[in-house]
Amino acid sequence: MTKHLRALSKASGLAPGTLVHVGERRSEKVRITVIDYDEKNVVEKTLDKIEDSLPFKDAPTVTWLNIDGLHDLTIVEKVGEMFSLHPLILEDVVNTTQRPKLEDYDSCVFVVMKMLYDTAHGDSVIAEQVSMIMGKGFVITFQEQEGDVFEMVRTRIRQGKGRIRKKGADYLVFSLMDSIVDKYFSILETFGESIEEMEETLAKDPTPDKLKLINRMKREAMTLRRSVWPLREIISGLQRQESSLVKKESVPYFRDLYDHTIQVMDTIESYRDMISGMLDIYMSSLSNKMNEVMKVLTIFAAIFIPLTFIAGVYGMNFEYMPELKWHYAYFGVLALMLAVALTMLGFFKKQKWF
Repeated sequence: MTKHLRALSKASGLAPGTLVHVGERRSEKVRITVIDYDEKNVVEKTLDKIEDSLPFKDAPTVTWLNIDGLHDLTIVEKVGEMFSLHPLILEDVVNTTQRPKLEDYDSCVFVVMKMLYDTAHGDSVIAEQVSMIMGKGFVITFQEQEGDVFEMVRTRIRQGKGRIRKKGADYLVFSLMDSIVDKYFSILETFGESIEEMEETLAKDPTPDKLKLINRMKREAMTLRRSVWPLREIISGLQRQESSLVKKESVPYFRDLYDHTIQVMDTIESYRDMISGMLDIYMSSLSNKMNEVMKVLTIFAAIFIPLTFIAGVYGMNFEYMPELKWHYAYFGVLALMLAVALTMLGFFKKQKWF
C-alpha cells in the first residue's frame, strides 16, 4: 500500500491527462504487434514503429494492436493521437497501479484488468496490469512486458478455430478477458494445493517458518482478491450493453464470463477463510505443544518436591537424630525416596495425566 501511494504521488499537482509512467522501470525496446483479420483472411505483423499500424485503422476488418511496454510515453501518445483516445485513458494506461475498472467513452470502451502469473518456483503470484481499449473494429491492448496468457486466442485467430474470426471486436475483448479469468483458475488450483499441504503439516509441526508461510499466503490471497473482486462490476456493465460497441449476440458470452468470475471470487473467499483457520490452528498447536512441555515439567517438579523435603530433613545438622547412627540409614532413605517417586508416578499414570 505504501508503494502504491508513493507511486501516485509522482503525478500530484499535474494537469489531468498528463502522462507519467508509474511502474517498474524498463529499458528494453517496446514490442508492437498487430493482428488484422476477418472471416476469410488474417494478417499478423511485428511493427518497427507505431505509425505502421495506420493502414489497419480504417480497414473493414477487426484489428488487434498489442503493445508490450509502457515506459516509452512517446508511443503511448502517438497511439492516442492516431485513434483519438481521451487523455485520461492514456494517463490510466501508463499508471500500472490502477484498480480493475470499466469506463465508457462513447467512441470506445476502456477496460483495466490484472493478469496473474506464478513465479518460477510457484511460491507466489505476480500481477501485471493489462489495459484494453475497444473501438469500432479495433482492440488495443497495453501490457507492462512481453509474455501473456493470450497465446490460445492468437492460435484460434491464425487457424480460424471457433467463432472468433466471424465475430467483431467485442468478441475479441471477451476472448482476452476469458483467457485472463481462466488463468485465475490455474493460479487458484496451485494456491489451493499449497493450502492443503500446509494444513496437513501444521498441526504436527507448528514452526515459526510455517507462520511466515501462512502470512505470505494471506498476502497472496489479498492480491487475488484485489485483482478479481472488481471484475464483477466490469463484466456486469458489459453484459448489460451499456456501450453500443457491445453487440447483443455477445451478451451470452459475457454472462458466462460473469459466472466464472463469481466462481473465482467464491473460491478466493473460501481460501481466505481457510488461511484464517490455519492461523487459529497454528496458535492452538503451539499452545498444545507448550502445554505438553509444561505438563512434563510439572510432573518432574511434583515428584522432586517430596524428595527434596526428605533430603532437606536429613540434611539438617542436629546432634540427636536417631537415623544418623543407623548402619543402613543412607540406603534406607534412598529406598524411601525411590518408593515415594514410584508411588507418585503410578498415581499420575492412573489419573491419565501422561
